[in-house]
Amino acid sequence: MELGKNINALRKEKGFSQEKLAEKVNVTRQTISNWELGETSPNPEQLILLSIALDKSIDELVGNDMTHRLNEKCGDNTKSIKKIYTGLAFLCGTIAGIWSFSANRFRYDEMILLIGAGMIIGLCLAVVCHNILNYLRNSSD
Repeated sequence: MELGKNINALRKEKGFSQEKLAEKVNVTRQTISNWELGETSPNPEQLILLSIALDKSIDELVGNDMTHRLNEKCGDNTKSIKKIYTGLAFLCGTIAGIWSFSANRFRYDEMILLIGAGMIIGLCLAVVCHNILNYLRNSSD
């Protein structure tokens, strides 16, 4: 059983004896031994106390590697979001540059400032759209 192995490894990592961990979880040393050997398992309240004592999440204690699943599910989203931010910044900067050049009333340094301002506006639009989409996704769950 992975839980028993995890309790044993984390207890040793923390430098706790079975007695010391038993005190923190309000059980006997024999109970800790039984958990580590896989003969018995902690109840939910004891799992919470173990989690606190060993400074690990319950998922980590029982071997439920959710970070791996989350990375599989959402791993490429970060790259996609960066591309969206970059694209909107570039688009708004380009629009500002074309407008300032075609207006034919700005100096070059002013055009560069307008392009920069357009890029900042594009990034702001990307952030707003991203947050709206996150809100809609979370509200539908």
